[in-house]
Amino acid sequence: MAASIVVTGAVGGLGPALVRFLVQRGDRVAAIGSPGSADRLRALQEQLRPNCIGIAMDVNSPPEWERALAQIDKELGAPWGAALLAGGYKGGRPFHETDEAVWQSMLAVNLETARRSLQALLPGMVQRRAGSVVAVGSQVIERPWKGAGSAAYTAAKSAVVGLARAVGAEVSKYNVRVNAILPGTIDTAANRAAMPGADKTGWVSPESLSEAIGFLLSDASRDISGAALPVYGRAG
Repeated sequence: MAASIVVTGAVGGLGPALVRFLVQRGDRVAAIGSPGSADRLRALQEQLRPNCIGIAMDVNSPPEWERALAQIDKELGAPWGAALLAGGYKGGRPFHETDEAVWQSMLAVNLETARRSLQALLPGMVQRRAGSVVAVGSQVIERPWKGAGSAAYTAAKSAVVGLARAVGAEVSKYNVRVNAILPGTIDTAANRAAMPGADKTGWVSPESLSEAIGFLLSDASRDISGAALPVYGRAG
């Protein structure tokens, strides 16, 4: 059976490109999105059937993960890989003017989604002695000046990468790898709408980022774990 790979945030700006890339190279993909994304997940599933199933769920809910993994095991086979794309961004104000709601929101949609996903997926991978997980950080981790005005987002993404690298060290002895990518600005419709006057020539395309994630999920990167791979594009 081909590899079964879980993609959270599957209908966000990057998700559809990654899901299509993985299916086209021969993987079987469980595309996971929020409860409100059921229609978009259904459309993606229809485009890529029979090698893609869409699951609308709250990735911060352990019971929903339990049900989702049972469905994935039955329909696609136990997950060998996972790309944790679920996340979000809120910024635009200095940290000392950022309210509690923004801070908690950034932790919930970035760090907590990664934590809950890892806690759900890793036990099976460890038991099977095989797995590869890719978490999504941001260029702001290594280029903190680009995080000015979005300290909550920067802190949450930094924690995601720290979590991924520490967990990677814990599970490497079980032949399970955990890596992270650090994207620059991704060329998505949402980013274009939010930054209409920006120079977009150096932005990273979803297709390029999908290839980088696909590499980290593949056996070609079998000796790489605990890495944080910069994917900045040509932006300065």
